[in-house]
This record gives sequence, structure tokens and C-alpha cells, in this order.
Amino acid sequence: MDAITILQADVLRMLASPRRLEILHQLAQRPMEVGRLAEAIGSSQPNVSQHLAALRAAGIVDAERIGREVRYSLVDPDVMVACGVMRAVLERRLARLAAIAGGSEVTR
Repeated sequence: MDAITILQADVLRMLASPRRLEILHQLAQRPMEVGRLAEAIGSSQPNVSQHLAALRAAGIVDAERIGREVRYSLVDPDVMVACGVMRAVLERRLARLAAIAGGSEVTR
């Protein structure tokens, strides 16, 4: 197994958390501080901080100290492109399953 495959598996494991995906979607809009992120996704600051620490360790988000605040941002915005591709795959899958359950055929 090559190193890039191992890294890819590590990042995908990191993205397997719905809460982390929520955080990434918020950061895709603009860099934010922990408190604003927690408020935006309806979670506690300690919980969001833990997720951010994991995302930072994986190299997905970066932190910049601005005065007393720490602002988080995506290291590479293309991570959201990858998330969007996977979301589209899942939406097509759900549409096919719904069509099968409804008795109609779906091509694709």
C-alpha cells in the first residue's frame, strides 16, 4: 500500500464525523473563531474545540491567532470540492433507491 492511500484513508476517517463536516461547511463560507463556530452549528465550544484540534492535526484546518482570538480556516478549499462530489454520489444513490422503492426505473 502506498503512502498516499494511507493518508487518504486517514483524511476520510477524519471526515466521517457529521459534526466535523458541519464545521468544514461553516469554514468554507469564511474563517471563524471557536465561539462563532459553536453558535453556528449549535454545539458547545469544548466540543467544537476538540473537533478543530483533530482537523488541525490532520492538516485540514489551520489556526491563526488574532489578538486574543484564534481564527480557523480551511487549509485547502478543495476539500469542499471532494465533499461535494461525495454528496452528489450519495444524492444519486438515494434517488435510485427511492425510484426502486416507488416501482419506477432510473437510468444511471
